[in-house]
Amino acid sequence: MILRIRPAVRQDLPKLLDIYNDAVIHSAATFDLTPQTLQERERWFAQFNERFPIIVAENESGVAGYCCLTPYRPKPAYQLTAELSIYLDTDCRGGGIGSVLLQHMIDMARDLGFHVLISGITGGNEASVRLHRKFGFTEAGVLREVGCKFNAWQDVYLYQLILERT
Repeated sequence: MILRIRPAVRQDLPKLLDIYNDAVIHSAATFDLTPQTLQERERWFAQFNERFPIIVAENESGVAGYCCLTPYRPKPAYQLTAELSIYLDTDCRGGGIGSVLLQHMIDMARDLGFHVLISGITGGNEASVRLHRKFGFTEAGVLREVGCKFNAWQDVYLYQLILERT
């Protein structure tokens, strides 16, 4: 399998939308309750820049997944902390693409001078927990019953990685 990691471009939006909406419809990985429109995703995409990048993994079939950094909180003291999100196409899970994407983003975050990465993982998403733990993320706490999706209260586990300087 040939895999290319590159910055996401606007032309990727339809596939990014498909990947995200699959998570909206079929999982509690996101707390959006209704599928997003292309226009909503365009507004979302506009937030990314050199400081807070979004990258895609592309295989022979096209975009297989994406990973992005967003500000953790708006207050200035959080400027060296970012929130990490990663989503994979359903047909591309379990094949190592998530690991390649996550490693690439961790390296980018380190180069950008971030000190901490935070990921919020919904309870029961063991594949995401395993992926994050593989790269040294540790559980920092749990927010109990903070979202209601699929007629059930959902917990969010906070995982963090303190980036070592290389």
